[in-house]
Amino acid sequence: MLVARPGVDSLAALSMKKHWRAESGRNGEGDDRHGRNAEDLVLHVPPGTVVMDAESGLMMKDLVQAEDQVVVARGGRGGKGNAHFKSATNRAPRESSPPGEGEQRHLILELKVIADVGLIGKPNAGKSTLLSRLSRARPEIAAYPFTTKVPNLGLVSIHADRSFVLADLPGLIEGASQGVGLGHEFLRHIERAGILVHLVEPAPVDGSEPGANYLAVRHELAQYSDELARRPEIVAVTKSELPEAEGAIERLGEILGRAPLAISSATGDGLDRLLFSIAEALDRRAAEEARGA
Repeated sequence: MLVARPGVDSLAALSMKKHWRAESGRNGEGDDRHGRNAEDLVLHVPPGTVVMDAESGLMMKDLVQAEDQVVVARGGRGGKGNAHFKSATNRAPRESSPPGEGEQRHLILELKVIADVGLIGKPNAGKSTLLSRLSRARPEIAAYPFTTKVPNLGLVSIHADRSFVLADLPGLIEGASQGVGLGHEFLRHIERAGILVHLVEPAPVDGSEPGANYLAVRHELAQYSDELARRPEIVAVTKSELPEAEGAIERLGEILGRAPLAISSATGDGLDRLLFSIAEALDRRAAEEARGA
């Protein structure tokens, strides 16, 4: 059995061992005593684990919530001893039936991050820095692309009674929807995020244009999934302390038809406004889901 447990944050423990086998039951004994059943083999996985049959490629279970579980391989039925075949005409049978074979199955386990809000954008847009500023998470931060290779999660408190889970996701590049770079790995993770916060760098080190970078990321989302492209999005220009920020804000305003947020993880400017916008978006999403239910 696979059981989703809170506190389990990766599949690393399972990846170290390729074969898992439940114990066999015990043989029956004299005086009509049946053999002891074996204990179930229970493996704990993080919430968000998708369980697929490797041979068919079909999904067996999406373990979204804590304590969700699935039986991936059933044990064999016990055999029947000679007492089972006893009858009025056969008082001392010497017959028995063998136990049934247990199931064997090859599995693919895929972890999709579950977060209320996902940070997206080009590599080096400032996602990890923002996560570290808003939460206690300490992701790797460096001045080169693809610092983030796996998602990082942080709990962000708005006030004493309100918080949300924020995910810093690997940077997205052109061709990701066809598997280029971290490609599908990134896009599978972002499927779980209810709200997207799209960060745009005003002065990319590669000399690219901020507006074009925003549109490139949007294109990859749309190519991968129409539903993902319709996900609620908050757009923010990072590093607003830089001189180039004003031009990036103006250009994105033309594209969006509204002014993007301007934030700075270095100075803290605009972060309260960002948190307020996220809280509003989460409230709207919760209300929509309540109406749909």
